[in-house]
Amino acid sequence: MVKETTCLLSELKRGQEAVIDSFTDHELSLKLLEMGCIPGEQIHVTRIAPLGDPIAIWVSGYQLSLRKDEAATVRVRIVE
Repeated sequence: MVKETTCLLSELKRGQEAVIDSFTDHELSLKLLEMGCIPGEQIHVTRIAPLGDPIAIWVSGYQLSLRKDEAATVRVRIVE
């Protein structure tokens, strides 16, 4: 049985993988969609700055850095 956990992108740890589920901020979601953060897209957290901001993720074939407040608007599903 596959267990799915939903959380915010800002809560993920380095090395974790997840699938983008939805967004909580409509205006910011348009910017994120243009950058390849599309619901259903798999992401991988590659780096987190020492103070936790920014967060680097691998998405749509490239590395993208997001501020922690931007990442907090992205709901993801972790498949364990």
